[in-house]
Amino acid sequence: MLRWPPNGSSCSVCGCRAELYELPGGSEKHCLGCSADVATSILLVTEIDAATLAGQDTEALVAELALLSERLLHRAQSE
Repeated sequence: MLRWPPNGSSCSVCGCRAELYELPGGSEKHCLGCSADVATSILLVTEIDAATLAGQDTEALVAELALLSERLLHRAQSE
């Protein structure tokens, strides 16, 4: 769901005032950059779980999730 103008609303991750998007199944609203990162992190967690259950190596997926989490944390702390 797109909300514009922000009308005092801000991204729930970084706090910026921009167009906000709500991911399916969630109630928080994010700017475009944070929305993409949150969606990617959800997919990575799902893939890590599936790989773990299948007995596959998850090292690369976990490393990617760590980098993404670091980027989200940095963005959240910089505002």
